[in-house]
Amino acid sequence: MQSIPLWPDAPAGSVDDFIPTLDLYPLAERPAETRGAVLVCPGGGYSGRAPHEGEPIAQKLNDAGIPAFVVQYRVAPNRHPAPIDDAMRAMRIIRSRAEEWNIDPEKIAILGFSAGGHLAGSVVVHGEDADSSASDPLMKLSGRANAGVLCYPVLSSGEFAHRGSFNNLLGTDASDEMLAFMSLEKQVDEKTPPCFLWSTSDDGAVPVQNSLLFAMGLRQHNIPFEMHVYPNGNHGLGLAEQADNPQIKSWMPHCIHWLKQMGW
Repeated sequence: MQSIPLWPDAPAGSVDDFIPTLDLYPLAERPAETRGAVLVCPGGGYSGRAPHEGEPIAQKLNDAGIPAFVVQYRVAPNRHPAPIDDAMRAMRIIRSRAEEWNIDPEKIAILGFSAGGHLAGSVVVHGEDADSSASDPLMKLSGRANAGVLCYPVLSSGEFAHRGSFNNLLGTDASDEMLAFMSLEKQVDEKTPPCFLWSTSDDGAVPVQNSLLFAMGLRQHNIPFEMHVYPNGNHGLGLAEQADNPQIKSWMPHCIHWLKQMGW
């Protein structure tokens, strides 16, 4: 694994000395054809980045022949837009080096867990288009994802919100307008890419309604999606290899099949 800094200097607006990075997990052997890639966003309530939701996920994608990356993004005390700026910067770096890494720049998915699922979802619905007039060459590339994978995600700031994540991201005094903007089920539109979602029906930390509401938004805008709701399971399972319910382990094979069907 190799890590490269996302920014040439200290990121604008940072309030600590954390250096955001992009961790590279290329395939062991360079394939003959270009492949789609996946950018992974570990969860952690926007207060940390869970290791079991980073490298193990990238390695499992590698095993399936998919190049993967993990973004180590800024969290509290940094606030919005630091995390999404880091994630979009990671997307742009991948696109800028797509030929070098043998990646199709039009097939870059973003995958996130819990609050990392909110970050992935934010890139899915709020990702910036390329800016041809930008002075920074990377800003001339799109920061959008071509697909989203949202795992027991924090998505809604309403009745079913995980308040700790939103407090860490926006502060406790966030305006109603900002909370609505970051309530992602309300932000789905015709530009939203296909999505894969999974959760458990009895998740006690992030209610399954987060995924259900987002799926309803996707359906209302005719965005293709696949969704799996498992009958029981704790929050924060990652690959779920140690889950009491072994059925949950099927989420990754289902996800890989979904990606492969779309050309990854």
